[in-house]
Amino acid sequence: MPDGFPTPSILNRLDLKTLRLFAAICEEGTLNGAARRAAIAPSAVSKRLAELEGVLGCTLLTREPRGMRPTPAGETLLHHTRRMLASAEQISLELAEHARGVRGFVRVLANLSAIVQFLPEDLQAFLAVQPGIRVDLEERPSGGVVAGVEEGVADLGLCAGGTDARSLRSYPYRRDRLVLVMPADHPLARREAVAFVETLAHDHVGMHRESSIYMTLRDEARRLGQPLRLRIHVPSFDAICRMAQAGMGLGVVPAHVHALLGPQMHLVAVPLTDAWSYRSLSLVVRPGALPPAAGLLLEHLRTGP
Repeated sequence: MPDGFPTPSILNRLDLKTLRLFAAICEEGTLNGAARRAAIAPSAVSKRLAELEGVLGCTLLTREPRGMRPTPAGETLLHHTRRMLASAEQISLELAEHARGVRGFVRVLANLSAIVQFLPEDLQAFLAVQPGIRVDLEERPSGGVVAGVEEGVADLGLCAGGTDARSLRSYPYRRDRLVLVMPADHPLARREAVAFVETLAHDHVGMHRESSIYMTLRDEARRLGQPLRLRIHVPSFDAICRMAQAGMGLGVVPAHVHALLGPQMHLVAVPLTDAWSYRSLSLVVRPGALPPAAGLLLEHLRTGP
């Protein structure tokens, strides 16, 4: 084993209680704060920290006037500790569910387009025939979906079709089309369809900076050599529609989102004519065999409408 790396025997001496105390020190900034959180004496926390640094052979925290701060080694340990503690908590929850008759869990990461447009009905249909399976769904931007599945945070992911799947296997899921949403009195509202370049003379409301829709609009505006007149970033499709309703600017959303939200807000949808407005969504999974429950869900999503 190279110098400076913990040997397996050292790793075997780490325990969750000590790691939880270490995370508490980092988050509270003091030994006393960590001691209050753990309901033990500060001297016991100090002893645990000294033992942990002794086991790992490096300094994990430095004292500063405003409290304790992790060293670079401490930051590395804190990153992995948080993941370990989250996994341990998830193990406890899932085993408790198994004791109540649950037959399996599937962890899913998905972008907002998939969650809003297609997953509610798809998951409802899946769970109707597989009532013993629990699905844990989390929203992330498409790049974060790929990264999370690669890291093992989730069993499968749903992302924009143009996303680099890196080491993952990718399967087609659904297709959608982007439209402009606006109040009925907007200058473009009476058009049957509009090219994106024509919208650049008007204000826009955009999704958050990591969303695939925002990055597409930004890159296309740059390609056209014109600025994207973005008045505000918002975190969700309903927020885009609400801002468009208030006259803050044009919104770009999938057509199905307008069908769900637009009519009650009295918003008009005008299709974009650009080729990139026709989009695909993809399923991504790690290579190799999936857990049985995840395999069932993947098959269900791949054979859906």
